[in-house]
Parts: sequence; structure tokens; C-alpha cells
Amino acid sequence: MRGTAAAVLLLTLALSGCGNGAPAEPAPSTTASSPSPSPSPSTVPPGTPPPSTGPSSPSTPSLESPPLPPMTSLTVPVLPTPQDRGIVEGADVSWPQCPAGMGIPQKRSHGAPMPLDSAEFVILGLTNGPAFYPNPCLAEQVAWVRKRRLMAAAYSVLSYPEPRHLRQYGGQGPYDADTRLGRLGNVGYQQALFNLDTMRRAGLPSPVVWLDVESVPDFDWPRDDPEGNAAVVRGAERGYSEAGLLVGVYSTQHLWRGVVGDLRLGLPEWRAAGQTSRAEALRRCGPERMIQGGAAILAQWVELDRDRNVTCPGESAYLGLWFHQY
Repeated sequence: MRGTAAAVLLLTLALSGCGNGAPAEPAPSTTASSPSPSPSPSTVPPGTPPPSTGPSSPSTPSLESPPLPPMTSLTVPVLPTPQDRGIVEGADVSWPQCPAGMGIPQKRSHGAPMPLDSAEFVILGLTNGPAFYPNPCLAEQVAWVRKRRLMAAAYSVLSYPEPRHLRQYGGQGPYDADTRLGRLGNVGYQQALFNLDTMRRAGLPSPVVWLDVESVPDFDWPRDDPEGNAAVVRGAERGYSEAGLLVGVYSTQHLWRGVVGDLRLGLPEWRAAGQTSRAEALRRCGPERMIQGGAAILAQWVELDRDRNVTCPGESAYLGLWFHQY
């Protein structure tokens, strides 16, 4: 992933210099031919008027072109070398951290604690549990992060559509609305668009949205339809990608397979370790914990009612790729 990003950057620099090459050769200059010589005075009888010289003969192109201006040299800027800062700690928050009593009846907030002072980044949840229900205090959480000048990103919980959402959004999107999977894909696509609008309203810029794929109590995925579930996930990924954002996956191997089976998207991964420890979260960065074929970027564990996170080894050099710095 990092090699690809570097290659794209070098290609961009090379293309930006293409306009600095030698200009097109100018049209050859012309010089007027010498006028016709006048007759010698010794051969012209006295009193004879001098002959008319007539018009000049057509100009003849010069065989020598003027020298070209010197070519402008292409100066390649010195790019900063990514600095690995070691393991960087952060957090994630969403509707549970809102003041108590906010949100839909099935997902009432309880005023869970905000991140510790050690957190350098915060990933903010966009939904109040299932899709199409926004985090009721997202704007206030964004303000909290901005005030502390932390790094910010976003995640969205995906969910299987309720019947009314399937009716409302199944025909709106890039997929074939005459098929079941196409309608489900369109609903996933609309989940992304809904969340992008939520981000704009809350003033949350983020270079990435992480797709949270897991069980959603009271709005759970059908266990016997991994193909349909996968259509929703693919639709959401497309919605964010077409908006120009990076997309990653938050899940575990068990949760992912329980929802979408063996679907492999190859997206970057944020891996959950549950109610364990920092050490166990870091172990989730290993290749044996791969979820859907992507590289490990972040890992999470839960401790004292807080969702805590760490960068996986080597990834702190690329925080600017995954976070907006306030």
C-alpha cells in the first residue's frame, strides 16, 4: 500500500514537469531579397530616366533558425521521510459517549467517558447504532476533538436494511434495482451518502471512513444470507470511494465471517480485540488475524468502559493518510 502511494506521488511529480520541456520550434524567419541593381552610370545615355526597380521579389526563408532558449530544468522537491513514531495511542467514540438519554429507544446513550489524555487521535462514529440513524451528539464530539487539536477520522456501522429503507432506497443507486442484490447494494450505497451528509453537518473532515461490520442488536444481519449482506457492504464501500475517501474495515475474523462469509475486499483493517488488553490488541496486528485480505493499520481493545486504540507497528509514520489533524 505504501509503495503504491509513493509510486503515484512520483508519477504525479513527473507529469507536472511535462509542460516545462522545450517550446515548439518557431516558424522560420524571412529576410527581404536585395533590390535589383541600378544600371551603371557609364552605360546609361545622358537624360535617360533611371529604370523602375519594380516590386521586391518574394522573400526567401532563412535556412538558419534562431537559437532556442535554454530549457527549464525540472526541480524535484525533497520529500520528507516518513517518521515512524512507534506505537501511537488513540480512541474511538460514538453515541454511547453522548450525554445520558440521547438517541433512538433501542440505543440510548449513557454518558460513557470520553478518551484519556494519552489519546492522540479519535475515530468518531457516525451512526446511532444502525444505518440511517445519526449519532445524536456528533457535532459536540467533533468540537471536543477540535478543541484539543487531536487527529480525527470517522467510522460507520453498517446494517441490513429495514423494510421501509429497502422500499425507499432500493431503487436509488448504481446497481440494478430489478434484482434483489442490486436493491440491497443500492441501500448500502445510500447508507454511505447519508453518513457523508452527517459528516458535513457536523463539520467532520476525514480522509477515511471505516466500515464497522458486526452484529447490530435489534437490527441484526440475517445469518442465512451472507450474499445479501455482502451486497450492502459492497454498496457502502462504493459510496465512500466514489466520494473520494479511503475505505477500511473494522471487525474481527469471527464477526466478519458471521455477516458476509468469505467476502474479501482487500481493504485496510482496524482490528478489534474486545475486553482484553493493549498487548492483545497489538497481537491482532499480526498476519494470522487478517480479516478480509487487508493490511493491519489500527487495533482496538476495551478497558474501563473506554474504546482504546493503537497504531499497528510501522503505521505511525502514515498517520496523515488516515486522520485529519486539527
